[in-house]
Amino acid sequence: MNRRNFFKNGSLFALGTALLHPFDSLANEIGHDVTDKNKKAKNIIVVVSDGMSTGTLNMADLYLSRKTGVGSNWLDLYKKNKVSRALMDMASASSIVTDSAAASSSWGGGVRIENGGLNVSKSGEAHLPIWQKFKTSGKKAGCVTSVPITHATPAGFCVNSKSRNAQQDIAEKYLEQKFDVMMGGGGDYFSSDKRKDKKDMYQEFRSKGYQVVSTKQAMLSAETNKPILGVFNDNALPYAIDRDNNKELVQNIPTLAEMTKKAIETMKDHSEGFVLQVEAGKVDWAAHGNDIVGLIHDQIDHDEAIKVAMDFAEQDGETLVIITTDHGNANPGVIYGSDANDNFDSIQNYKHTNEWILNGIGKETSISQIKERIDYANNIALSNEESKQLLDYYKDIPKADGLYNPKHLPFNILARMQKPHNSVGWISMQHSADYVELAMYGPGSHLLKPFIKNTDLHYLMLEAAEIENKF
Repeated sequence: MNRRNFFKNGSLFALGTALLHPFDSLANEIGHDVTDKNKKAKNIIVVVSDGMSTGTLNMADLYLSRKTGVGSNWLDLYKKNKVSRALMDMASASSIVTDSAAASSSWGGGVRIENGGLNVSKSGEAHLPIWQKFKTSGKKAGCVTSVPITHATPAGFCVNSKSRNAQQDIAEKYLEQKFDVMMGGGGDYFSSDKRKDKKDMYQEFRSKGYQVVSTKQAMLSAETNKPILGVFNDNALPYAIDRDNNKELVQNIPTLAEMTKKAIETMKDHSEGFVLQVEAGKVDWAAHGNDIVGLIHDQIDHDEAIKVAMDFAEQDGETLVIITTDHGNANPGVIYGSDANDNFDSIQNYKHTNEWILNGIGKETSISQIKERIDYANNIALSNEESKQLLDYYKDIPKADGLYNPKHLPFNILARMQKPHNSVGWISMQHSADYVELAMYGPGSHLLKPFIKNTDLHYLMLEAAEIENKF
């Protein structure tokens, strides 16, 4: 759908809805604020759970409900009728199964491109990313994430690149565009010790007036009248559950909610408003690893960032909050059985992720040490045969395999061993072609139709902010 038709159809849709649903005004009094239809979005916050299958959203809500008696913030918005809701088709130009780069680019550039690129079509045509459009319009713009800040999802809103893997170049492009808040992992792409060209990107950012922070305390103490680059780990940030069970990590690594709050505080007083993308990137990584406790707790990390965004938006009254995911991944779910309730509840006793477990095993590890490690992390008693199966894998580890499992660790084997104990099943270790959940709150949310194409979201954001005629 092109931009002009989107705006035209959006207006017709709004009129048609009023004629077909005369009692919507009553519903708005109960849930949505009808006055939002007459406002423009001064600010936009997009909160993305990367790689979130519907089962992930469901299990995080079940986990919280059964543990605390209170479900997730996301589903609470549905229950209280506070948001407009839709399904979104996330196909890329090259496949019905997208990767994160093409998915983010569909929102960022408003055009479907092939998997692997960032706002650059196969023909080489570059499409102006939406955060650059908003910067040109006078707004502040930023991104925070639990993976490298140069990773596909934040980059898709910000820059053009033929390859998502050009993360060193992406770091430089961020500085060229002078984005106001960029926080996450990714020291490998900023540090002179890690970069192939030995360029010190930290110093480059400092020379342009940025505050460069590397710890949670430094982030919290940073001034709100200067731009911020926050890089808190060489690669991605630790999984939330591993962070929360390590005092040093708790002290040094901010949560997604803490980064979100700081980003809002830094940009909220700007007269022209701000735009912010928030990404729970490790949800996707956990799904790739069939890592149930990593998945649930990083989804909860995302859910707490939703609360920060919603608390601000409800008080501010001029902020559009968009909550979504870019694609499904591994499609996990709780499997039927007489012990399903108790088995699923056992995840509440898990202390660490499968990544933590498997990175602590090597060729020299004994059977008894494997059993002790998994019993400590998961409160599961593996058999000697199961432990030997894991250990045998380390005796002849294949070569590095892929972005999300470079050490080729036996994630799937461990997940299959956990299944009889936690009743969680997985269909794969890869992305899926799900239509994804999309929720909106605030000015512009009334523009949302029940089913949209991913590129429509680009133009909806522009229309909500009333800058659609500037590009």
